[in-house]
Amino acid sequence: MTLPNGPKTSPTWQMLEWTIDPIGYMERNTKKFGETFTARLGHGLNGLVFVSNPDNIREILTAEAQQFDAGRTNGILQIFVGDRSILLLDGAAHKQRRKLLMPPFHGDRVLTYGNTIIQATLCIVDERPLGRAFPVRSIAQEITMRVIFKAIFGLNEGERYDLLYTMMADILEMTASPLKASLLFFRILQQDWGPWSPWGRFLRRQKELDDLLYTVIRERRETLDASRTDILTLLLSATDENGESMSDRELRDELVTLLLAGHETTATALSWALYWTHKYPEVCQRLLAELDELGETPDLMAVFKLPYLTAVCNETLRLHPVALITFPRIVNGSFQMGDRTFEEDTVLAPCIYMTHHREDLYPDSDRFNPDRFLDRQYSPFEFYPFGGGNRRCLGMALALYELKLALATMLRHYEFALPEDRPIKPMRRGITLAPSGNLQLVKLRRRSPSEVRQAASAVGS
Repeated sequence: MTLPNGPKTSPTWQMLEWTIDPIGYMERNTKKFGETFTARLGHGLNGLVFVSNPDNIREILTAEAQQFDAGRTNGILQIFVGDRSILLLDGAAHKQRRKLLMPPFHGDRVLTYGNTIIQATLCIVDERPLGRAFPVRSIAQEITMRVIFKAIFGLNEGERYDLLYTMMADILEMTASPLKASLLFFRILQQDWGPWSPWGRFLRRQKELDDLLYTVIRERRETLDASRTDILTLLLSATDENGESMSDRELRDELVTLLLAGHETTATALSWALYWTHKYPEVCQRLLAELDELGETPDLMAVFKLPYLTAVCNETLRLHPVALITFPRIVNGSFQMGDRTFEEDTVLAPCIYMTHHREDLYPDSDRFNPDRFLDRQYSPFEFYPFGGGNRRCLGMALALYELKLALATMLRHYEFALPEDRPIKPMRRGITLAPSGNLQLVKLRRRSPSEVRQAASAVGS
């Protein structure tokens, strides 16, 4: 079988492009080779087929789970999450683990986090002084970290909370730029030359985090309280179909997975949403008008369902999907996609970013325009920021709930401004993209209910 055309430069050079300028890499190759092209990014892969046509995306994401493996392609994440994480599992083991982890992130359980989200947002923003610029990423990360710590451990303050926060923030910061992220993409750089080397620092900080997590797991096992509702307690109490509970190693790997995926991506989305709602004041005013219709103490589910708020969050996730591609799929046997048949071990990568920027779906696709989500309903193969199929993000419901409530709370209770009207570009942050570090806001005032109404009344005036 002949793979689709793609760049002929060396895998090392392509990996460098993918690390430093992933958007440019995808756009250049899509323009040159078409909506399906083959990248060669090293790591033992013969080729990685980027796919962005919605019809092809549907074929991949609706295929039977046994058609593909995906865990085998996530080796780059192993240094973070370990080899027992759901992200690295395939087949029956993945299905079983997903079934075990799903309940805390769905249904009524998600709604119980509402007050935590709002209180965390108010508390953290109140700490910022008036009239002084602050990095948006820092406040978004504090909010989402506090929520995920509460959800996973039942912690929202105290010495252990502070220690966990510091460790997680340090580890994430070690890959928070294209240069730093090269540690993940170029294995030759993963050399421990002592505590002052980049990789050595990473390994030692990770060891400290592991020691703390294993201590927490051991203590919880010894004093297991089934009345607690945090995720760790639920996982400790759960058993598989054979009556077996998760090992300490499995728990550690899943806790790290949830800690990383449960706050980092939402912090990025919230940062972008705050940027665009202050880049275009009319967007903020429309949101305030919509919120004002709910009264001074709105029902949280009513906030979550607001049409324009949903459109703003969807457009944020369309324009800036945190993950550029879904988890790549490795073909088992063979797979028919359109008029092509892909043989065993071909790797297919549905490309979220390129699908979300198709001009036939999203005219003027680089423009922030929430109204496009009010004018049209997109299929889950045209808009899929959380991936799809049996690898769709487990935390999607919580992420959307948190994004909407945190954004609504910040806009409703505070007035902010961008200190400078300059474009903010996405840059690599680990395996994801995030706003560049110079995104800042200035807190101008805490709004009173009358100020919310006044701001809302400006809509259409």
